[in-house]
Amino acid sequence: MKCLLVEDDQALARELIQALREGDWLVEHAENGQEADFLVRTEAYDTVILDVGLPDGEGTRWLSAWREDGIDLPVLILTARERWADKAAGFTAGADDYVTKPFEPAEVMFRLRALVRRSHGHAHPVLKVGELSLDTHTQHVTLAGRPVSITAQETRLLSYLMHAAPRVVSRSELSEHVYDRDHEPDSNVIDVQVSRLRRKLGAWRIATLRGQGYRLLAEEPSDA
Repeated sequence: MKCLLVEDDQALARELIQALREGDWLVEHAENGQEADFLVRTEAYDTVILDVGLPDGEGTRWLSAWREDGIDLPVLILTARERWADKAAGFTAGADDYVTKPFEPAEVMFRLRALVRRSHGHAHPVLKVGELSLDTHTQHVTLAGRPVSITAQETRLLSYLMHAAPRVVSRSELSEHVYDRDHEPDSNVIDVQVSRLRRKLGAWRIATLRGQGYRLLAEEPSDA
């Protein structure tokens, strides 16, 4: 999953970026609201971590503008303010969740994973598509109860397909959400990784819809 961190405290930003990347998140960083506003409107993210106190204005100001313009990606607010009135202002602006500083980076990751799951209609931390399961906390994959060994990049790709299932996911969507903006994949990288997942999970589980993209299937087609 791909996250935008909007935080002007450099030490805190480095700590969160390290923790998120160790948890297999793709992370991009903005130091102020204006930069964040540009990125949110031009790039694809699965969630945003937004500090309230930014050098160019309240984070809630930018959040309100995104919501007014129909940008509905999940947003987790960070703040050092403990008053209920400040928290209420964040929720009123459109925040989905709230963390008060100081906090443990692990708490942020748990909350982010929950936000992303719920945004895709999944309440349980273990995603299931047929006999295929992915624990969003540990990133462990099992097939019919047996562990499956896949690479970190394959896990990101599979995770996105499982969050989206049964929706068809285009190649461009995968490229935007699964790969770093500064290291976009070559034209055949996605095909290669999908091919490897098919060998490990069963070829029929990832269907290719010509001109549309990929869909993760829960059951083997009767004509397969």
